[in-house]
Amino acid sequence: MFQSVQNQRISRRALLITPFAFAGFAAMATRRERPLPDPEQNGTGDEVELTMFDNAGNSGATVRVRKLVHTAPEWKKELTVEEFAVARQAGTEPPYSGRDWNNERAGLYRCVCCGNALYQSREKFDSGTGWPSFWAPIAPENIRTAEDRSFGVERTEVLCRKCDAHLGHLFDDGPKPTGLRYCMNSAAMRFVPFTASALSS
Repeated sequence: MFQSVQNQRISRRALLITPFAFAGFAAMATRRERPLPDPEQNGTGDEVELTMFDNAGNSGATVRVRKLVHTAPEWKKELTVEEFAVARQAGTEPPYSGRDWNNERAGLYRCVCCGNALYQSREKFDSGTGWPSFWAPIAPENIRTAEDRSFGVERTEVLCRKCDAHLGHLFDDGPKPTGLRYCMNSAAMRFVPFTASALSS
């Protein structure tokens, strides 16, 4: 009898919580799929040079724009918890956990913070590490590197040139033709499938 009453209480509680849980998941999904900012839009930081790419992977003009700069609270409003932890706090997602580590679709990878084109599927390869890996960026000027001595290990950090988002690290154990491995975090990037014109060419 006691077990039955307890089960009824749990069922009622589950019914009360379920709508809020679904609303929370829906809000998270909506937030994650927010439109990416226009990479040509000026921010308030120093001027940088970027090469623009359309969603067919075609390179356009090389433009000078001002870096996108936000405070931590402003970034938190724009990004999910995971995106903020990785892109703005130099975190690393666990291997084999990111949405793009084994993504084989054709498309671009844009910065989740500013929309800057970073990589494309043509340079992506299976590194066996559990993180999306590329042997080259879409354009060298669209990223930058910095020395990273955290955790007592010397590494090369890779950042977005437009907004300084932490993307991952660079290693020299990649395939030809560069011999490089840009080991990225899925949470720092948004995959955008190539448009039909790119797939038919």
